[in-house]
Amino acid sequence: MSLRRPVALALAATSVAMLLAGCIQDAICGSDDYPVLQTGGTGRQCVPSDQDPPAGFSRFPEGQEPKHVDDEWDVYWRTHTVDQSGKTISA
Repeated sequence: MSLRRPVALALAATSVAMLLAGCIQDAICGSDDYPVLQTGGTGRQCVPSDQDPPAGFSRFPEGQEPKHVDDEWDVYWRTHTVDQSGKTISA
């Protein structure tokens, strides 16, 4: 008896379970981009890694970058922003 079918079914079931359980999270940006935050607002966008943030946007403070949708920093930065001097403020 071949083990291929039971193994394939087990892998498929595991994949579905992981998706339903939320183990696989959506990334904020693609692998070659990084997220930036609108200065004085909560707008965001993704910027190619080899470019600086566009005018009116800044990098997130180091260690506080959102990585995945609904992670700790993604939720935090929905109600906070940075001012022109880079200070974190309530939005």
